[in-house]
Amino acid sequence: MQGIFEQAIVYPDTDYMERFHDLVGLDDYKERLRRILILLINPDALNKWKSKYHPGAKTAINSVLKRPPLIVFIGDVGSGKSELAITIGDYVAREEKIDITLLPLSLSSRGEGRVGQMTQLISGAFEETYQKASQLKSNGSKSRGAIILLVDEADALAQSRESSQMHHEDKAGVNAFIRGVDRLGNGKVPAAVIMCTNRSNSLDPAIKRRAAEILKFERPNDIQRRKVIETPLKELGFQEDQINQVVKITGVNDKRKYGFTFSDLIQRLIPCVVLQAFPNSKVDPDKAIDFIKDLTPTKPFKEEV
Repeated sequence: MQGIFEQAIVYPDTDYMERFHDLVGLDDYKERLRRILILLINPDALNKWKSKYHPGAKTAINSVLKRPPLIVFIGDVGSGKSELAITIGDYVAREEKIDITLLPLSLSSRGEGRVGQMTQLISGAFEETYQKASQLKSNGSKSRGAIILLVDEADALAQSRESSQMHHEDKAGVNAFIRGVDRLGNGKVPAAVIMCTNRSNSLDPAIKRRAAEILKFERPNDIQRRKVIETPLKELGFQEDQINQVVKITGVNDKRKYGFTFSDLIQRLIPCVVLQAFPNSKVDPDKAIDFIKDLTPTKPFKEEV
């Protein structure tokens, strides 16, 4: 199993709690993902909801409970999908008062090209996830913990088998991936798989069909960009009209058809404003705005069809 997973993360963890709260503008996705994960840990909660509000809704409830434990995040670079996937476990762990372990699948699981190696590695990763999750089941309705298997850059492992250029070994790996997802679902263990990709057309259709949710992450709109930059810019002395200028500058304009990503705002724009003045002066908002005008957002990922 060595090399299949990157460093496991056990929640709750204060660092990830802060990172989760720093993800602004994604409240709807946070809530939808939270509900899915809670039902994996405590499926009886949905039956209690049915008894209270819809006693006769047996078929509808079963359709929810039988969904495979797979969530797919699709979106451009810097849209927040990987960060949400990494941090959501902390939020659910705190709310449910349990430990949740994140197992990030390493891209080294593609192996070195030897026949059967990729399939064995993927099967091994799902087996480890299943075994760890099985140990967390309890006699009661609520599990003692949960496992999240994170597959970032998922198209590297689960690309469509319909491609004429796809190698037999890669197809076998995708088959192993599908079997792994099905086993987690059929075993009713407290485990979920979160896949992240910026190449939506590359994922195998059978994987998309199995997804309980496919969440598409877009670049932040005006309201979302304001939520990201308003507090830090106010701390640096920006007035309301100056913040409005920054919101406009970082959006779509006549020169480009795309605005700044979440990571552009958090990791580049705010630090650049600070470092422009550091270490000899305070931030001058007007000068900072002129500087921001020269910043360029990350170009959108263009998927080859």
